[in-house]
Amino acid sequence: MQAVGKATGKIILMGEHAVVYGQPAIAMPFSAVEIVATVSSKGEALSVTCDFYQGLVHEMPKIWESLKHAIRFSLYRIGAPTDPAIHVEIRSTIPAERGMGSSAAVAVAVARSLFAYYKKELTDQELWDIVQSSEKIAHGNPSGIDATTTSGKSPVFFIKGHPIQPLTIQLDAHLVVADTGKTGHTLEAITDVAVLWRQKNEVKNWLEALGELTLGAKEDLAENRAESLGNKMNQAHHYLQQLGVSDEQLDHLVAVARQTGALGAKLTGGGRGGCMIALAKDQEAADRIVAALQEAGAKQTWIQYLGE
Repeated sequence: MQAVGKATGKIILMGEHAVVYGQPAIAMPFSAVEIVATVSSKGEALSVTCDFYQGLVHEMPKIWESLKHAIRFSLYRIGAPTDPAIHVEIRSTIPAERGMGSSAAVAVAVARSLFAYYKKELTDQELWDIVQSSEKIAHGNPSGIDATTTSGKSPVFFIKGHPIQPLTIQLDAHLVVADTGKTGHTLEAITDVAVLWRQKNEVKNWLEALGELTLGAKEDLAENRAESLGNKMNQAHHYLQQLGVSDEQLDHLVAVARQTGALGAKLTGGGRGGCMIALAKDQEAADRIVAALQEAGAKQTWIQYLGE
């Protein structure tokens, strides 16, 4: 017996950091990267193979507790034995700790594969419960954006404390994503922004400006205004620089993308490493931007079409 479960990565298009202060954010599934979990009858006890561990689940180090929980909690919800003779193999093309939702995607793929293996229906609510409980172990107080975007197909509009809203994108453009190769430092960046917020009055204005840009971006996505969206992305990166969450490599790749014809470019996610994104008017422009970013030191690049 064998069963497979999949999940995509995610990208924050607009609103990172400002979302912590009640401003809106837009995130989207990023299907150019994915996680595939395969469950098979194997061995005498519950075991797992992934990029960072191979062995029995009950012997997994504490640092991988969120993955262990996703497996155990899925089995509990299924009503399966706690230590079945099955093996979970996880293969990922999502770079870890780059703000692309890798931990949530692992939980989504694992839950889907286990429910499929035991031929049990996995409802959206069941999947949400499993992924969110796993994310609480990984990140403490998850917003739900990662759980929603890595398991779904629709971009989402999100304001802290409000229901997550699905968005429809009608944008004839391509999104380029580039990895700096440097682990992001989200918690550190969030902490430093909080300090800055207490020290400088203008920080509130910057965060509100980021919120306004996100609201405008929502309209641009619905009305196929790629140039307008690109301009907002450029402005957003400027405010993120002011907040101190960019770094030299991100700024360099953003500048290269713009010089190569990107309609707009900015960091994505927590910053201080991780990834940047650029908006390209067509596939040819996206290919040029990718080539320039690779020459400028990007470790990995991807392209995703934003239209239907």
